Amino acid sequence: MSVVGFDVGFLNCYVAVARAGGIETVANEYSDRCTPACVSFGPRNRSIGAAAKSQVVTNCKNTVQGFKRFHGRAFSDPYIQRLKSSLVYDLAQMPSGTTGIKVMYMEEEKVFSIEQVTAMLLTKMKETAEHALKKPVADCVVSVPCYYTDAERRSVVDAAQIAGLNCLRLMNETTAVALAYGIYKQDLPAPEEKPRIVVFVDIGHSGYQTSVCAFNKGKLKVLATACDPELGGKDFDEMLVRHFCEEFGKKYKLDVKTKPRALVRLYQECEKLKKLMSANSSDLPLNIECFMNDIDVSGKLNRVQFEEMCADVLGRVEAPLHNLMEQAKLKKEDIYAVEIVGGASRIPSVKERIGRFFGKELSTTLNADEAVARGCALQCAILSPAFKVREFSITDAVAYPISLKWNSAAEEGLSDCEVFPKNHAAPFSKVLTFYRREPFSLEAYYNTPKELPYPDPTIGQFVIQKVVPQASGESSKVKVKVRVNIHGIFSVSSASLVEVQKTEEGEEPMDTEQQATPEEEGNMQTDQDETKAQGDGQKETEEEEEKTPPENEEMETSPEESKAEKKSDQPPQAKKPKVKTKVLELPVENSPQWQLAIDMLNLFVENEGNMIMQDKLEKERNDAKNYVEEYVYDMRDKLHGRLEKFVSEADRDILSLQLEDTENWLYEDGEDQPKQQYIDKLAELKKLGQPIQERYMESEERPRAFDDMGKQIQMYMKVVEAYKTKEEQYDHLDQEEINKVDKMVNEAMIWLNSKMNQQSKLSLTVEPAVRVRAIQDKTKELYSSCNPIVTKPKPKVELPKENKAGEQNGPVNGQEKAPAEGTEKGTGDSTGNPPSTESTEPRPDMDLD
Repeated sequence: MSVVGFDVGFLNCYVAVARAGGIETVANEYSDRCTPACVSFGPRNRSIGAAAKSQVVTNCKNTVQGFKRFHGRAFSDPYIQRLKSSLVYDLAQMPSGTTGIKVMYMEEEKVFSIEQVTAMLLTKMKETAEHALKKPVADCVVSVPCYYTDAERRSVVDAAQIAGLNCLRLMNETTAVALAYGIYKQDLPAPEEKPRIVVFVDIGHSGYQTSVCAFNKGKLKVLATACDPELGGKDFDEMLVRHFCEEFGKKYKLDVKTKPRALVRLYQECEKLKKLMSANSSDLPLNIECFMNDIDVSGKLNRVQFEEMCADVLGRVEAPLHNLMEQAKLKKEDIYAVEIVGGASRIPSVKERIGRFFGKELSTTLNADEAVARGCALQCAILSPAFKVREFSITDAVAYPISLKWNSAAEEGLSDCEVFPKNHAAPFSKVLTFYRREPFSLEAYYNTPKELPYPDPTIGQFVIQKVVPQASGESSKVKVKVRVNIHGIFSVSSASLVEVQKTEEGEEPMDTEQQATPEEEGNMQTDQDETKAQGDGQKETEEEEEKTPPENEEMETSPEESKAEKKSDQPPQAKKPKVKTKVLELPVENSPQWQLAIDMLNLFVENEGNMIMQDKLEKERNDAKNYVEEYVYDMRDKLHGRLEKFVSEADRDILSLQLEDTENWLYEDGEDQPKQQYIDKLAELKKLGQPIQERYMESEERPRAFDDMGKQIQMYMKVVEAYKTKEEQYDHLDQEEINKVDKMVNEAMIWLNSKMNQQSKLSLTVEPAVRVRAIQDKTKELYSSCNPIVTKPKPKVELPKENKAGEQNGPVNGQEKAPAEGTEKGTGDSTGNPPSTESTEPRPDMDLD
């Protein structure tokens, strides 16, 4: 089972995996741990990651980057309309009203949704993880900014599903950093002690996020978050680009913004310059050759000028920090450490301002680029049953306060209630009680639209269906369970109707109460755990029936603990008999804002599979083309190199001409041909070239094959000669078998000499008289025939039993001496040699005195 964390950034992505007892950030096919968040569309395939980044200049209209900020947004969103003019590629409206990206793909104009484009990037990251782990990847944890709203989070979950991934959790980036920081700390305070307060600041390319977290041993709780979604490294790039656009306009009379390709190149160079200025305070040059109209441009800047230029941007750094401390109600003295991550955190003036605000030195113990991915991989390991991880519970926070509104039955108009206040613990479920006679709807929304980095505060509509009155005609009690799940997404997870079968007098029909059911911190329930949560809700419902709703109260919030106390304090006479009830599950129709329809999602999954297959086929086609090109260049060099002696002049001219024709064909008509065409072309070339290469290989290997066979023949000839001279080592062998060996060796010798003579008379440019394979087969045949004979072991000699000490039992003058009375046959003579027990004649393999 795979354990993978994906950090999907605005500019770059990172993949971290759990293996070999730790978390490792893995490299892509270019041996780089950083994969650009870039997708390029071509006439035959897609390029993703580093391959797409290289096409930013050459195929700028069809190369998409920076699309992370478009998740869950309508095309009419003012933010989208404002950004349109600064993008090189085109945006378009999807049929559902959301934002899409218009490109030319497969020589057709296509509009892809943001979910589809993100899924393409996730598919690439999935391949990187699979290559590193050498097994399929399905379960993962994906990072999102902590300021993402419900619609944006659902959009990312859909993208993961399109990519064939099972997203166990969408994890806030600052929470992932906090987990990567805290899980390895051995000196955290005990659970009952005062927690350690740490601030995390993440300044990436497009967003600025901060969070303050409380750490105890095995426990992390997010106290508050604050952010500026439009402050990041790109703002510093924008300032540099604006500066050089003005400078080049005055100096070279160039209007850079009219040429998308020139603008892209300027952005790339300004980003490099920004990084250099972070490390150097001296004047640094910016040079671009053939920038526009074949004009080379140059400029220079130093860090002081850069900081003056970016004074307004730098002034926005402290506002989220003030907001964070106010929300958490903390003083600067309460902060144990300030940990900074993110690419833009390397800018000296940014670090200086953050450090000055907290009045302490900043901590950089985490990898600024990879901390989020590592935190996601750790969370995935915690959620996975395949890995044993140190117990560590994570309680996140709700970024924006969530309210519900509904048509009130008691009063005219709408009623509303804040269900989850800002920085409320998450994941979390609450049970709301309504009294209704018919189906009703709830609308969830964010109740602080000014704080929202999103124009529409609506989360969605939720319709509770099949609500019917009681048999007596009174309103039914309806329990509605609302939940902020592990992804930070709000939903009405279940609803149930309490059917009263035996009613008591005095019940009030119009009451709406709320009961908080906090989940165990760190339990990390996924959507699959809803059944358990619903079961808990039903039990709570049964408990509630024991008390009557208070009169004249529109809504009541009664946490489970205070409810228990209230019951215990009631006098015995105040208790009412239990009411017999039946709980019926009700269907809930969820209609979240900008939710991707199921049929559309399935279509996108199918389209992604088709595009993956098309990419694979195109790769195979390109590989086939490259094999032909490689063969042409390789063969041309060898014909005038090591193969020169093995090809005749006429054959060389024919093959050289064919290689030249093939090369011309590759760059003209053969530029874009089917895969089979390249396979056939390679086969044509090999028809002429293969025999030449085979002659070379035969020439290289033949001497060794002849030598091996000669050594084999010599070895068996020595054995035959040794037998003839009656050497003791071979005197047990059979005469007939030795004669057979002698005959085979002579025949092999004649064959070997014949072939060697024939080959010596032949030119290297013609087919050899004998192939290496034939020589090796002959050698093996000789070995298999002769070796069993010459290596036959001597027969075992049966040793006689021992005789009395000092007596000889060997043959004396050709006669066997009788054993002494009362003893068995002796075991040796005076020299200790074994006697013969079978024959009086000495055997060749016996040692005699």
